[in-house]
Amino acid sequence: MTSAPTTRRETGATVLEAETTPLDDVRQLIPFLDSRTPLLWLRKGEGIAGIGQVLRLDFTGPDRIEQASAAWRATASAASVEDSVRTPGTGLVAFGTFAFDDESTATSTLIVPEIVIGRRGSRSWITRIRRAGGTGPSALPRPTAFGDEYRLTLLPGELGTDGYRSAVAGAVERIREQDLSKVVLARDLRGHLPLESDIRRALVELALGYPDCWTFAVDGLVGSSPETLVRVHHGTVTARVLAGTSSRGADAAQDAAAAAALVASAKDQGEHRFAVTSVMDALRPHSADLAASDEPFTLKLPNLWHLATDIAGMLSDGSSSLDLASALHPTAAVAGTPRKEALALIRELEPFDRGRYAGPVGWVGGDGDGEWAIALRCAQLTPAGDLTAYAGAGIVADSDPDRELAETTMKFRPVVEAFG
Repeated sequence: MTSAPTTRRETGATVLEAETTPLDDVRQLIPFLDSRTPLLWLRKGEGIAGIGQVLRLDFTGPDRIEQASAAWRATASAASVEDSVRTPGTGLVAFGTFAFDDESTATSTLIVPEIVIGRRGSRSWITRIRRAGGTGPSALPRPTAFGDEYRLTLLPGELGTDGYRSAVAGAVERIREQDLSKVVLARDLRGHLPLESDIRRALVELALGYPDCWTFAVDGLVGSSPETLVRVHHGTVTARVLAGTSSRGADAAQDAAAAAALVASAKDQGEHRFAVTSVMDALRPHSADLAASDEPFTLKLPNLWHLATDIAGMLSDGSSSLDLASALHPTAAVAGTPRKEALALIRELEPFDRGRYAGPVGWVGGDGDGEWAIALRCAQLTPAGDLTAYAGAGIVADSDPDRELAETTMKFRPVVEAFG
């Protein structure tokens, strides 16, 4: 008999017991997931898949990530953990997703599953988690066949193409008039999933089509993000900053030219510098030897080129991955700079609540280590099947509305193809 899931909003800890044991090699994680409420963190075929729910911690407001960090510390401190595998993702873990804006009505949440199946390198494992004194599933989960195929049409949402062009033009005018360097503006697409649609089908498409990205599913937020917000492992902190975008070329010569043009673009290089500076400034108080490459490199995705910079250092203050996610969010790559002014302009020009789009998504372990991405190339699903996808572009003084609209169209492609 499976114990009933617990939902808590306060920081008082529910006592959990977790046991991780090795498994024979598991090549595919997605078939193990629930078809309607999957929990997944996957990159290049490695990651963790969650089944069921033993504990849910919900948070709202400006200090939602700080609340989550405190609640998770209390939960982890009270837990009993047996872990014979000891690799990132084993032991007690929670999947998490957080709202972008302090004023969002969307709930931010940490979810502890009943079962976690993981794979990293040549090692596979299973973690069983239950409330102390309770009983949990003992049988080994089995993969299940996917449901019927479906094809979904996504249509403009609250901010259509003309509205987006107008918003970009307005942002450019404000940037030129005020002390504002960059603002990131998003638009939305909407659709509806047929009843009983198997969300795992979209996850397979994302994981296969974008293997170098973090494919995730947490509480209905589904996507494949190319941008690592922060990763903490045994005292090491790393991050990857993406800002500056170009479409891929039609052939090898055009593709090389597109990458070269991106590197040479003053607009994209400037946008990228804003993003790198915001991450470095946020992480420096936590790492004495933080370092980034002198020049950005071009990151090749199936449909886009990005300017990218990797950042790394050693933690000097014992911060958890959630603490660092709180310090970093929102970066200039998804908000703008200066942050306060950019957020105010986003609220003015975007006619919708972003929800968890562009917020942190990922997992945290009992020791505070974890991996968090920025929730990009994603869509939020409701239990009723309503789907909202988002894509944004960084607006600076010389931005062109048509070009920025085209960039968002490219960024919608992963979700449009996965569900369509």
